[in-house]
Amino acid sequence: MSTDFPFRTSSIGSSGPAIQSIVVTPSNTVDLPVAIRAVTINTPGTISWISWTGVTCSTGPLPAGTYTMAAMRIRATGTTAADITGWV
Repeated sequence: MSTDFPFRTSSIGSSGPAIQSIVVTPSNTVDLPVAIRAVTINTPGTISWISWTGVTCSTGPLPAGTYTMAAMRIRATGTTAADITGWV
């Protein structure tokens, strides 16, 4: 796994405010350039992701909003939500 975890050594910690945002393009094979700890979805739907520990997780249908998750990849399979921003 090559995903970077920049906030692990930060004094902000994993429950503090975001230090970066990234546009998320779901993929079944490519990890995010940096691990995220939350997503904002602007188009309602489901989300499927690979956690920092390598576990595949998924949600039921979600309304537009922001959701916490520890993810190194947002999977294309099982993700119907769109316009996704990842928060580091």
